[in-house]
Amino acid sequence: MRGRGWTATRVLAAALACGCALAPSGVRGAQQPGVAVAPTPAGQSATTLPNRPDSLKFLVLGDFGTGDSGQYTLAKQMVDLYARFPAQMAILVGDNLYGSERPQDFQKKFEQPYKPLLDAGVKFYASLGNHDAREQRYYKPFNMDGKLYYSFKAPKQDVRFIALESTYPVPEQITWLENELKNAKEAWKIVFFHHPLYSSGKTHGSELKLRDTLEPMFAKYNVSVVFTGHDHIYERVKPQQGIVYFVAGSGGQLRKNDFVPNQPFSAKIVADTQVFMAIEIFEKEMVFNAIAKTGKVVDSGLVLLRDSK
Repeated sequence: MRGRGWTATRVLAAALACGCALAPSGVRGAQQPGVAVAPTPAGQSATTLPNRPDSLKFLVLGDFGTGDSGQYTLAKQMVDLYARFPAQMAILVGDNLYGSERPQDFQKKFEQPYKPLLDAGVKFYASLGNHDAREQRYYKPFNMDGKLYYSFKAPKQDVRFIALESTYPVPEQITWLENELKNAKEAWKIVFFHHPLYSSGKTHGSELKLRDTLEPMFAKYNVSVVFTGHDHIYERVKPQQGIVYFVAGSGGQLRKNDFVPNQPFSAKIVADTQVFMAIEIFEKEMVFNAIAKTGKVVDSGLVLLRDSK
């Protein structure tokens, strides 16, 4: 394992190894949380992920369950990526099915487009969005075990995932979350849910009341990364209190140009194509690629693990 002190030189070397350049602002000090990010060079493919044999590899998908051709096209890119980048799991940030939720809808809107991944043993872990029936928590392929909010550890790596139900954030859930964060021993704490705390989307935008409730706990208990959906765009947010936020809400539905430009918290927006994310974590590095339905990488970078306080 690497030591706790990371120098800018070592971070630069890691970024270059994964094909990611550094932002002009550089990297924060060794004991500070930070992110090194740059736009993806033209033509760069998803294979620029380090693809280490012992790393945690996973996908992120949101607002996808339409059953239409756009969902299936993006799903094919996920399958094609898997052939080169064998993700162990995928996390779903809500709105898993739009419209009716009959057995045939689960087949058309989930089981069929992602069948090659399911057959390969990729485990999907769902959170619920405002369009999702609460009964989805009993659907076995979503691995929720009947719970509206839950947590789980990565198969081998030092990563704890926490899934929340953000449509109805009842006090019992908030109490559970604080206890979960407080007692988690893993170095990486990653939270995922539907409603974004930061979003440039016109239709929904930032959930300010939810931010006031959740972000103090995320900062206090050393959450490194948060994945959300709801707005049908891809967005990477500048680190807030040391936390890196992503909106990945264009897995099936897309609202072109449905965003407010130049929000002070926004680092990158993709609103003209559907996107999923591929993530790799190894020790203190998290490399991410945002991949469009054409297969093009539209955003990428390196996130560094927050040091414990």
